[in-house]
Amino acid sequence: MSDILSQAEIDALLAALASGQVTPEDVKDDLTSKIRVYDFKRPNKFSKDQIHTLQVIYENYCRSLTTYLAANLRTLVQISVQSLDQLTYEEFIRSIPNPTIVNIFTMSPLNGNGIMEIHPNIAFAVIDRLFGGTGNPPDKIRGLTEIEQSVFQRTTRRMLDSFTEAWDNIAQVKARLEMIETNPQFIQIVAPTEMVVVITLACKIGDVEGMINICLPYILLEPIISKLSAHFWFSNAAKERTTEQLEALRNRLERALVPITVLLGRTTLSVSELLDLQLGDVIQLDNRADSELEVLIGQRVKYLARPGLSGSKLGIQITATYEKGVETDDE
Repeated sequence: MSDILSQAEIDALLAALASGQVTPEDVKDDLTSKIRVYDFKRPNKFSKDQIHTLQVIYENYCRSLTTYLAANLRTLVQISVQSLDQLTYEEFIRSIPNPTIVNIFTMSPLNGNGIMEIHPNIAFAVIDRLFGGTGNPPDKIRGLTEIEQSVFQRTTRRMLDSFTEAWDNIAQVKARLEMIETNPQFIQIVAPTEMVVVITLACKIGDVEGMINICLPYILLEPIISKLSAHFWFSNAAKERTTEQLEALRNRLERALVPITVLLGRTTLSVSELLDLQLGDVIQLDNRADSELEVLIGQRVKYLARPGLSGSKLGIQITATYEKGVETDDE
């Protein structure tokens, strides 16, 4: 039902009130049930469509990040999007543990900073694997030493590099690590009341589980907020498939090596006949000497040809395209 009543609906409502079928209290109760509470101190600046697009972006990011960490750490890695929430920056800072691993980054050419908060269990599991250990975090959470921070910075930079691929259908961005902090109370990238979107990733490395929180302030995404829509995402993806991606696919196909086989004929022999074959025996095929031969591309018959010589070498001359039905993949 539309939010604005048509003239016919207004007339019907007035007639129902006049006849007593509907009382003013019923109308009041119906309107009250449709009232939604709106907090002007923390407005929802991201629409459902924009939240859905961000989820698609970071689902792609999870796949890329899983591939990188699994290959780099040589262990089982599982990463998935757990939730997307809108909240104030102050609420986000209060929700993360202390100490933790807070990575502050930029997303060039966008102005502003974002945060990638990695739970210490995950960070120490990564560091332990890189040092040749089993990937178990320490019993007591602590800050990073200088050596651990230097090693972990390289991993974090590579994790941020995957932002470029994940955001490719929306905007060309380049995430760059600015600094690493362990106390979230020392981090102030926006005003406490500023709205942010927090993407929570559930991460499991070996037997260690933890969360990765990516905090993106609204003011950071504001220049491209209109592009965070499903329509823009899929239209841009389709455009890329018809240009650069299709051209790259065509170039790869043109360089692919495909076996070509010419079938001279077929016959059937019993096992005893096969065992009795001697030098000089003649096996009769089902093709006549002047009949066309089948040419197989891979496992499929594609052409008909006649045998002959090309200089001093055997060759074939394509005479027709094979049109005897359509073969399936199983065939």
